[in-house]
Formats: sequence, structure tokens, C-alpha cells
Amino acid sequence: MEGRYSLIHHVRSLLEDEQGTLYKEAPYRVALCYPSPYHVGMSSLGFQAIYREIHEHPGATAERVFLPDDVEAFKRTRAPLFSWESQAPVSSFAMLAFSVAYELELTGLFSMLELAGLPLLAEERQGGRHPLVVAGGPLTFSNPDPLEPFVDVLVQGESEDLIHVLVEAAASMDREALLDHLARTPGFRVPGRGGQRYHVARAMDSRLPARSQIVTSHTELRSMFLIEPERGCSRGCHYCVMRRTTNGGMRTVPPERVLSLIPDHARRVGLVGAAVTDHPRIVELLRTIVDSGREVGVSSLRADRLTQELVNQLRRGGATNLTVAADGASQRMRDMVDRKHSEEQIVRAAEFARTAGMKQLKVYNVVGLPFEGEEDIDELIRFTAELSRILPVALGVAPFVAKRNTPLDGAPFAGIREVETRLERLRKGLRGRAEVRPTSARWAWVEYMLAQCGPEGGLAAMDAWRAGGSFSAWKKAFEGRGCEPYMARRVEDGRRNPTLWPTVPKVAPSASAA
Repeated sequence: MEGRYSLIHHVRSLLEDEQGTLYKEAPYRVALCYPSPYHVGMSSLGFQAIYREIHEHPGATAERVFLPDDVEAFKRTRAPLFSWESQAPVSSFAMLAFSVAYELELTGLFSMLELAGLPLLAEERQGGRHPLVVAGGPLTFSNPDPLEPFVDVLVQGESEDLIHVLVEAAASMDREALLDHLARTPGFRVPGRGGQRYHVARAMDSRLPARSQIVTSHTELRSMFLIEPERGCSRGCHYCVMRRTTNGGMRTVPPERVLSLIPDHARRVGLVGAAVTDHPRIVELLRTIVDSGREVGVSSLRADRLTQELVNQLRRGGATNLTVAADGASQRMRDMVDRKHSEEQIVRAAEFARTAGMKQLKVYNVVGLPFEGEEDIDELIRFTAELSRILPVALGVAPFVAKRNTPLDGAPFAGIREVETRLERLRKGLRGRAEVRPTSARWAWVEYMLAQCGPEGGLAAMDAWRAGGSFSAWKKAFEGRGCEPYMARRVEDGRRNPTLWPTVPKVAPSASAA
């Protein structure tokens, strides 16, 4: 009992530091679940937006649930997973609604279902004794198929309107009628019963912008009020799920509306979106926020949109580093994926940052794109060294992972050993002239398999989780479930078959990439 009390005490202490927490009694209760810890989940703008939307529904209320920081502590004390607001057992709610951001959060979903005392597989939760298990979130823009074995309903795309449809139907229908109804309703997929696959719903403009409901210091983005001045993107990068063909491209929110929704107590403001600096009035918005005495941050800076004035406003708003994404080891790679940045624009961004008095340039990049060769890595080495003469550089490098529903869907993974070889070439070539921050090639491969496989990929994830979650457990699980990436049976070697991606410019592979 003492152990359980300490878990509850920890949650209550975090609640005391929140501003904007919602409490409401209503007939239909939703446990809004995030399969990562609190400090991550509370930095999710979509999660907070749906929390507010459920509370605005007259017959429903929502309480938050997060993956515990210490899952083993719950197991040791046999404490049931409980909600944040009332510390009620999750199994007592009518619905568990999961927001899943990316593929590797599947294991968090498994842990939360287990701690709630619920069977993982949807087929084992028949008979109406268990809560309805629903999943939505950013993952549904790409490939939610691995979620299918574990959920009763998938909510696909932007959910601000769909959540009202869902709770209204769930509160008024029995389980069987509800599932049949949702299978016929656009935006929903009911595994085994139907629903349009990969249909991505679009919220009404009146629901925009998404914004924080709760501000707390215990998050990845400490005490920052997040708001969305634009949604979507007007660009066509071939690797990106949120490209201009997704949900009609970019929709902007007038600065006047954005400013009117920032609460007086918010001293730090984060502007969040896929292409914030593409907003036609972004400098005006930044200047007004900074002039009000607040700090400000921007989630997505595009080098070709930066000006000295824009960077100066960021510096005035407290930024000490400037972050841009190159997303291609060379100009040839950037051209191939339709990334509209040039070396000159990135150099100019570094010069803007230096002039503004910033301390560091952070550059995000990818390695392992189709047709990439050693000469592309060498170009990245040369260019990064050039940038480092302007300003200290931190180079974030991630292996390329092809996502479903993009022009590079079906592209092969470069290979763990190949990626690690390229990263080592990069480190040796830079010889300390820039800080290299790579993400794991092994876990990128796991993400790739989940991104490119169907429901069998989800079952493999369950097997790997049950086996301890090591990389060798994942490899064995994928093999055991017969997982093959999308189009693997149709194409022997995607690198040598550029017709696999008809919208990608035909770029001849180099000798080292062939």
C-alpha cells in the first residue's frame, strides 16, 4: 500500500504545478492515453487539443493517462494503471483513447494495456466486459496497420471533429452497433469490419489553431504554451508524410487569432507546425510576441525562408541556437527528394545566426537515401566543415526510414552496417570540427520494418516486447512473424529500380551506391 501511495503522491505533486487542468463530471468517461511518459506526452500539441475537445463535448469528460516513468514500480506494487486527474483505475473508463505519434511507441501501448489489466489483443477483449480501445494520432497519417490487432477502432487523421462523432456514438450505442456504425463512417477504420484504409480526415478550419490547454514546467518544452499558426505544408519533399498533398496542403491562421489565444500567464510561447516559417506573416507574429515580453520558439525553420530580421526576433525571444534541416547529405540528394534548400541558403542562415549573436547552428540531416554514395557523405563533410567556420555546428544525423503514403514509400533500408559505415566516415572526416549526434541505425531499422509492414508487424512488436525488447528480440520476432516490407516481393532491389518511385527524379546511382 505504501508503494501505491508514493505513485499517487508523485502524480498529485505534478498536478499541483499545472496551469489549465480540466475537471468535469460527465456520463461518458474517456481515458486519454499517451504511450510515452508524462514529460513527453505533455509536449504533444495534438494530445492536448483532443483533451480540450472531449471536455467541450456536453456528455463526455477526459482524464489523462501516461506510460509510467517506472513501469516496474507499478508491477512490484501491483498498482493498477490510474488516470491523472482523479487517480481512478484506467479499466473503469468506458473508452481508452490512445494518441500514437510514431512506430516505436507501440511497446508503450502494450505496457499500458498490461498495467490496466486488459488483454493486449482486441480479439481477447470480446463480450463487452472491457473498455473500448481506440487509437489515433500522427501515426495514422502514415501506416497505422501495426496497431490493428490491438485496437477496436482506428481514428485516422485530424481528430478534432472525429472525436465528437466518436464519443457521441459511443455514449448512445451498444458495442456491436457502435463498431458497425463506425466502420461505415468516414475517418474511422474498424479492424475486421471495414472502413476506408489510409483515409486521413481533415478538421474544419473553425477548430484551428490547436493550442496547449495545460502549461507545466515538467515537460520536454519547459513551461511553454504551444500554439499552431499553420497546419500542414505547402512543400513536396518526397520523404515526408506531411507534404502539400496531405489534407489539402498548408492552412494558415491569422496572427490576430493566434495572439488572442495566448493566455496572460504564458511567458514562453512555442509556434508549432510542419512549416511555421512559411507563414506569410511570421515575422510580424514573432515581433509582436517578443514585444509583449515573452520568450518564443519555432518548431520548424526553413533555411530558404530565414531573414536577418526573423533570426533577430528569435534571438530577442531567447533563442541561443538556430536549427535548420538539410535532409540530404549532398545537393544531389536534396534535389532528388525535392528538398528546396541550397548550400548558399544554409550558409546564409549560419551567417544570420552569427550576426544575431547565437552560439550554435544545429543542422538535421539524413543518411541512407536511395542512390547515396560515399561521394555524397564526403560532400556533407566538406560542407559541415565550411559551416563550422561560421558558427559551431551540431550535426544531427538520422538513417532514412521510408514511410507509407509518400513518394518514397517502398524504398529499401540502406542496411545497418552500411549506415554505420557512413556515420563512421562522417565522424572521421570531420575530425572534431563539428559535433555529430547520430541516431541508432539498429532502431531505425526496427522503425523501418514497422513503418513498412502490416498488422503482422504489430504482432512482431508484441513478441519482441514480451521477449524483453532487445534488438535481437526484434529481429527474431520479425522473422517469426514472416514480416516483409511493403513491395518487397515485387521488387528485388529497389535501388536499381527507380521506377518504383515514379515521382522521384531519375538520378543515376553512383558506382559506390550500386
